[in-house]
Amino acid sequence: MSTYRVVQVTTPNGPFELAEREVPRPGPGQVRIAVEACGVCHSDAMFVSGGLPGVSFPEVPGHEIAGRVEELGDGAGDHGWRVGDRVAVGWFGGSCGHCGPCRKGDFIVCRNLKVPGWAYDGGFAEKVIAPVDALARIPDGLTAADAGPMACAGVTVFNGLRRSSARPGDLVAVLGLGGLGHLGVRYAVAMGFETVAIARGPEKAGFAKELGAHHYVDSTSGTPAGEALQALGGAKVVLATAGNSEAITATVEGLAPRGELVVIGADTAPLGINPAQLLMDARVLRGHPSGTAQDVADTMAFSVLHDIRPMTETVPLERAEEAYQKMLAGKARFRMVLTTG
Repeated sequence: MSTYRVVQVTTPNGPFELAEREVPRPGPGQVRIAVEACGVCHSDAMFVSGGLPGVSFPEVPGHEIAGRVEELGDGAGDHGWRVGDRVAVGWFGGSCGHCGPCRKGDFIVCRNLKVPGWAYDGGFAEKVIAPVDALARIPDGLTAADAGPMACAGVTVFNGLRRSSARPGDLVAVLGLGGLGHLGVRYAVAMGFETVAIARGPEKAGFAKELGAHHYVDSTSGTPAGEALQALGGAKVVLATAGNSEAITATVEGLAPRGELVVIGADTAPLGINPAQLLMDARVLRGHPSGTAQDVADTMAFSVLHDIRPMTETVPLERAEEAYQKMLAGKARFRMVLTTG
């Protein structure tokens, strides 16, 4: 019997443990992927804790997967995939194809979205079974450790910016310089935006400039972030990558007329925004999810073109517990990535 290793938790917030499983065969419209790398995302905590409906245990998290197609299920080859193809699978792990949003072609908000680690075993493993509509082809020039985070963190900020109302030359602010924000600043600059980085502390100003930001706003300086943005002319878009409702709220007054606040940082606390703040200047507030497999492919292609890579720290699969705890403690700089070696 052929086996492979997974890292799983057997109870909500339980310890990570290595386990052996029998190698599965992919079903119709599926492929089996030999995982080479998988990013550790803060959203994994929702699955490890059992905090979302439908999460079952033992739980194998991981939705920033990069590897190679190892076996094709029936019909998978009809979609152009071949054994050996390099692929990434992110938050978008497949759609149902028949709900209302899917019928309109809006697959990322599928009512039955198949997120790896939720709908099926995720990438904290040596192998993963995934549907073909979840696969994004990894271009030459990206390593597996770079491609994995692009499938969630990368596509979320890239898509959030390119689908916003901002156009080249507009003032765009990125709130937060963590796992999402450090990529957001680089994408914003590459897209031709006059880019403002907003973070806590004067010591991050140098890092913001290294990323290419044209301006830096220290949110702890005593000057409200909104006031600082207005001094620069007002932001067409604020991309809120920090998962902090208070910090997100503080940027609203920095929006220009018809400016847009795009929220991608998750927090359960309410935003302190009142209707008058939106009405008088026709401001827009919207949430933005991740992106489809095609969006992931676009993100990776753009990243290669502009030489953009995530800042990662790689550790072997068996050290998943260490990597996960480092991510939870906010000590990762900036993406922990598990590798299978």
